[in-house]
Amino acid sequence: MSDTTETEAAVQAPDVRRPSTRLKLAKLRDLALIPPIIALLIYGYTLKPDLFLTKTYLVDTVLKYQTELALVVLAEALVLIVGKFDLSLESVVGIAPAVAIFMTVGNTTAFGAPWPPWTVLPVCLVFGALIGAFNGLLIVKFRLSAFIVTLAMLIALRGLQLAIVGGATISNLANRLPTIDYLGSLRFLTLPLSIWIVIICFAVGIVVLGYTRVGRSLYAVGGNPAAARAAGIRVERVVWITLIVAGVLASFAGLMLSARLGSVAANQGNGMIFTVFAAAVIGGISLDGGKGSLFGALTGVLLLGLIQNVLTLAQVKADQIQAVNGLVILVALVLARLTSGKAQD
Repeated sequence: MSDTTETEAAVQAPDVRRPSTRLKLAKLRDLALIPPIIALLIYGYTLKPDLFLTKTYLVDTVLKYQTELALVVLAEALVLIVGKFDLSLESVVGIAPAVAIFMTVGNTTAFGAPWPPWTVLPVCLVFGALIGAFNGLLIVKFRLSAFIVTLAMLIALRGLQLAIVGGATISNLANRLPTIDYLGSLRFLTLPLSIWIVIICFAVGIVVLGYTRVGRSLYAVGGNPAAARAAGIRVERVVWITLIVAGVLASFAGLMLSARLGSVAANQGNGMIFTVFAAAVIGGISLDGGKGSLFGALTGVLLLGLIQNVLTLAQVKADQIQAVNGLVILVALVLARLTSGKAQD
């Protein structure tokens, strides 16, 4: 009996220690992008010492232009943590503000249009939520592949957006819709409102994921849906709500982008999903679900933004910048593999 007990203890001992080791590695992984971010700041300063580290450049050129991307990365990170994909978010960035703005200033009388200017924000958010809910219906209830469903939605929504704007651009929003122009021009404590929105959204997300039952449920569902269901977690509800929240965040990002540009282009959001996945992956969000942190995802956004700006200052061509981004993703995947404790699989 004693031999059996000792044998069981010996077998179980490594399993007790391994989570602690992986937890430490995960914490280090969250901070892994801080050194390269600092290195890029130093290198950028050597390129343009009179410009790069000035508040105007860092805030208005680097940070402000990454705010919309950051919100979409936040949305995708939540979906990835819960173990799913959402490729349609880039189309939501375009279609949601296009619908809301078109119903306000477009040449249509459908559904009682033109609607009052104050309806732009709620209509945009509700439309994004409806897209997320429809994705959830197909994925959760009909058990279709999240990848295929959201890819189809990406294509369908892109076509619908082109139809709404007529292949052109809804422009001059600063004068036609001053209510949303504030999203792109208003400042608070010297920082643009869009930056404060991103800070608040990520802060709320970090608190929810790290310190609440809701956050633990997301990680549990993404890590092992069967075990989560056995523990009493309503897996389908968690996935569905996550997709809805992601749709709302992407639609809000689209409205912020329209406010900053003063227009809704026919191709708004086109190609954004590649950068979104890049930022999430290099920030430590696992494509397998159940792993990663929002702080890491945010550092991924900052790193990509700095890479683009530094290489632009160095007069590197746009296609070469894309090549560098691809290389950064590959390096991040290798690091994620090593820090996950599965490097020898």
